[in-house]
Amino acid sequence: MTIRSKLAVAVFTGLAAVGCQNQHPQTAIVPLDTPPEKFEKSKDPPIQAMTYVAAGQLAQSQGNMEEAMAQFHKALKVNKNCEEAVFGIAMVYTQTQDFPHAVETWNQYIKMTGNSAAGYSNLGFCEEIAGNTTAAEEAYKKGIARDPHNEPCHVNYGVMLARHGKVNEALAVLQQVLTPAKAHYDLASVYESQGNVRDAKAEYETAAKLDPNFDDAKQKLALLEK
Repeated sequence: MTIRSKLAVAVFTGLAAVGCQNQHPQTAIVPLDTPPEKFEKSKDPPIQAMTYVAAGQLAQSQGNMEEAMAQFHKALKVNKNCEEAVFGIAMVYTQTQDFPHAVETWNQYIKMTGNSAAGYSNLGFCEEIAGNTTAAEEAYKKGIARDPHNEPCHVNYGVMLARHGKVNEALAVLQQVLTPAKAHYDLASVYESQGNVRDAKAEYETAAKLDPNFDDAKQKLALLEK
């Protein structure tokens, strides 16, 4: 188990390399209120739209952000209400550090999904990596209010609190959706990422004691003790 500062869909795992991406996509975002007549017609819009989404996800996984953006826009031309396409556009903007457009698009996604907790979790994570911790906290809290059992919102929020030294608050948030052992494991992971080996070891040890079968915690502890 690792720190789960993650977006709701697994295809966003490339976000970890966001600091290496400096070029913004050249394609402008398609406004969601574009009149229907501006979109191309299709005999089977949903299927064709998802074909473009799949192509966009493939391009994105290959690091071709401009092509990914183009494919997601094609999906929106076919189906202006394609949530997956808007999600993809928001991902690309976030990965390329175009945070103003990313925040705008995540808000569009939230609106499209009926204020989904997953959408708020993604918005919060985007705001957090953009350095807007107050806005990130607000988004996480809105997601939790929308779905008190949403794990990504709790975990992302808890990890953010831990990174800012609010350990007790972080554990309280994490343990709302995680076992105590896993909550301490995530806290240990934060300490480790910050180079705080002493506290990381202490938290991994706590996690292992709370759950004797928690092999990941034991392995992490063993590595730090070498």
